[in-house]
Amino acid sequence: MNNQSPLTILLIEDNDFDADLTMRALHQYNLYNQIVRFADGQEALDYIFHPDVSNGEEKRVNPKLILLDLKLPGVSGLDVLQKVKGNSCTKCIPIVILTSSTEEEDIVKCYELGVNSFISKPVVFDQFMEAMKSLGLYWLLLNKTP
Repeated sequence: MNNQSPLTILLIEDNDFDADLTMRALHQYNLYNQIVRFADGQEALDYIFHPDVSNGEEKRVNPKLILLDLKLPGVSGLDVLQKVKGNSCTKCIPIVILTSSTEEEDIVKCYELGVNSFISKPVVFDQFMEAMKSLGLYWLLLNKTP
């Protein structure tokens, strides 16, 4: 069952500068309808696993894509990844790790937990913008999910 908004992205990033840059890049290329940002893993998990029941009926909106940083306060990005990919209702949501880490151990662990892609954030602005464009075009427009 797919009841998601067409181009809703969850951005789980604690660094305001990186989050703003990511949102600006996606906006520049018109690659989303809505971005929901969380600065820590627990807030993101609460949003993902607690359906909206404000109008009396349960409504779960799965995002089209989750962009996830590894280094988060409280619940880590690895923990978020493990919980989302370990749940039958959310395991098909594509998750892209977007982090400053280039550690082989992080890459291996993320793929063991079921990540769909691992991207180390480019430090150069133009490279970052191009990476966001490519990421958005593939995961939001070309990739098909159940």
